[in-house]
Amino acid sequence: MKAKCIIEKDYSIGDVDPRLFGSFIEHLGRAVYTGIYEPGHPTADAQGFRRDVLDLVKQLQVELVRYPGGNFVSGYQWTDGIGPVDKRPKRLDLAWKSIETNEIGIDEFVDWCRLAGTKVMAAVNLGTGTPAEAANLVEYCNHPGGTAWSDWRRQNGHAEPHGIKLWCLGNEMDGPWQICHLSAEDYGKKALEAAKMMRWVDPGIELVACGSSNSSMPTFPEWDRIVLEYLYEQVDYISLHNYYGRSDVETLGDFLASFHDMDQFIRTVAATADYVKAKKRSHKRLFLSFDEWNVWADRFATYETWDFAKPRLEQIYNLQDALVFGGLLCTLLNNVDRVKIACLAQLVNAIAPLLTEPGGGVIKQAIFYPFQQVSALGRGVVLRPLISSPRYESVYGDVPVLQLSAVYREEEEEVAVFVLNCAQEEAVELSLDFRSFTVVNPLEHMVLTGPDLKAVNSFAEPHKVVPRPLTLPQGDNRLMTVELPSLSWNVLRFKTKK
Repeated sequence: MKAKCIIEKDYSIGDVDPRLFGSFIEHLGRAVYTGIYEPGHPTADAQGFRRDVLDLVKQLQVELVRYPGGNFVSGYQWTDGIGPVDKRPKRLDLAWKSIETNEIGIDEFVDWCRLAGTKVMAAVNLGTGTPAEAANLVEYCNHPGGTAWSDWRRQNGHAEPHGIKLWCLGNEMDGPWQICHLSAEDYGKKALEAAKMMRWVDPGIELVACGSSNSSMPTFPEWDRIVLEYLYEQVDYISLHNYYGRSDVETLGDFLASFHDMDQFIRTVAATADYVKAKKRSHKRLFLSFDEWNVWADRFATYETWDFAKPRLEQIYNLQDALVFGGLLCTLLNNVDRVKIACLAQLVNAIAPLLTEPGGGVIKQAIFYPFQQVSALGRGVVLRPLISSPRYESVYGDVPVLQLSAVYREEEEEVAVFVLNCAQEEAVELSLDFRSFTVVNPLEHMVLTGPDLKAVNSFAEPHKVVPRPLTLPQGDNRLMTVELPSLSWNVLRFKTKK
């Protein structure tokens, strides 16, 4: 099976916003407690943060982390999480049927993000919460001092403002599962008032409106249109959420083709935003925040008892999941002209690339590796690949066997090519044509593949699913052929000169 691709340095899609490599931590299961925070753990620092987890988060080079939810935020009283820890109330969390101790709140999370070398993307409660409470939170976090809320932050040990500049106006408010679910009209009105008040407190913030919580919602994309007709001039982004599960489709080919469905979702939301722009005669271009995305097999689990820091949504990711995950990463890269922010949901334990044992170790799940590779090598200018690939029929329509993205890293004088090969029976010979570059030298070919698609990393075998090197043709090759194994995720690096 053969395919070819022209990689032309002058045909660009756009620059990669580093915030494309974001993630998400919600007060859900063990994401916070025994995830990032576990006092008494052998690696815990003075604040109780697990340094072993911090080290791996740094390896992922996560640019920002969305917090504190997620479904959790729609019933969250942010004032419960500030002040002396021993005086903070314990609450029932209705979103995940658990008990929230509030040991970690916004101040501690900002401290953790600084240790992790990342930034906070904060979400405000527009379920049970009010626009005034959202504005108060911005004042607490961002105002220098001299007011009740900012002075309270100073009294709580943070003299300098947190400087959180990116804010979500609620979470999945179109979902009947959401605490205080709203219609599009009611959400639009409430979010508009919250946006106004939050910007009055800090005009320098950016705001994300709630779009449809997934592309299969019966109200999609009408929800997005109605919401934007209220909020278009007040927000900078509209959110997208979608998960892809092996249990959602019948065949492996359909699962591998998830990248195509994600692409169509992005294009539909962008078109909806552009419709509202035209209707309002606006000169502003709205961008997209894909602030929840991942592979997730069982999205409909229910919980019967109230508990604290018990496992919730702890998916064990296998090789098959990692392949699909890589294809989704390529889709995000190939839409950087509109998608500026993306959050892998989530970061630790709950549907996450990192899995911890309470009191014990931490392992990298299979999806850790594609994210790490693209986060490290996918920052630059995304080139528009001119690709000819065999195709196959899937539940999402006619899709290419190869899902490919190419990023030109000008300062490093490198091109990184990321490729998912969906062919199940044979390798694909990919001819790469770098005709617009004067010199091209191969550097590296890393592949994630194997005979067992159900293989997983475990605490007993933490390195069962890892990338391994293959050999690239050597020399100055502006035209070369690379063999991509069947059912494989591939990362190719080339040294280039214009």
